Amino acid sequence: MQNVNYIFLLLALLAEIVGTVGGFGSSVFFVPIGNFYFDFHSVLGLTAIFHLSSNLSKIMLFKKGLNRKLLLQIGIPSVVFVILGGFLSKILDSVILEIILALFLIALSSLFLYKKELVIPANKRNAISGGALSGFSAGLLGTGGAIRGLTMAAFNLEKNAFIATSAFIDFFIDFSRTFVYYKNGYIHKHDLIYLPFLLVIGLVGTFIGKKLLHYIPQSKFKRISLFLIMIIGLATMLNILIN
Repeated sequence: MQNVNYIFLLLALLAEIVGTVGGFGSSVFFVPIGNFYFDFHSVLGLTAIFHLSSNLSKIMLFKKGLNRKLLLQIGIPSVVFVILGGFLSKILDSVILEIILALFLIALSSLFLYKKELVIPANKRNAISGGALSGFSAGLLGTGGAIRGLTMAAFNLEKNAFIATSAFIDFFIDFSRTFVYYKNGYIHKHDLIYLPFLLVIGLVGTFIGKKLLHYIPQSKFKRISLFLIMIIGLATMLNILIN
């Protein structure tokens, strides 16, 4: 196990815990962290595999809160566009797209934190649009959960319902993009040494995150999620500047 970076694994665990508490999955933290240790395409492959176990854990722990209507409205366009984004990731300049994503997350989360009364209208059109955008971002950049989180926040779901619905959508996204990334050559044999560790981290991180949720009042849940999204944007921008 000399080739295993245990600091990376510890950071992956923290990403899973925070992603569970925030309700939008660990990839929004895992991708920026992973980019410090691996090339961009390897991170995409690892993220898809890691997320499969992570979201299965969330589904098992939070499944009673599932909102089936949002699952269809957000989930279907997410799956369609994650496949498109996955194929385009091999063609388009990912650095420019990461900068756009970082600025988008920082600006939008800041706006919602400052304008507390401002909400995205909770309607079918916005659900479908948010699903398409988050799926496309997930396929192209490895992370789209924050965009989906902003979309779902408009519907003011109870926190268990928020996490369960997001996890179900995320599972189908990851399942779809794993095949695309494999075809693109992003899943490398030498990176698979991390797979058993990431499977365990997905289970343990989700469990710890669920326990922490008991201490977070519903009234503060949305605000915490927005703060986490802002941190994601800043972390993404920092990673771009460093590299």
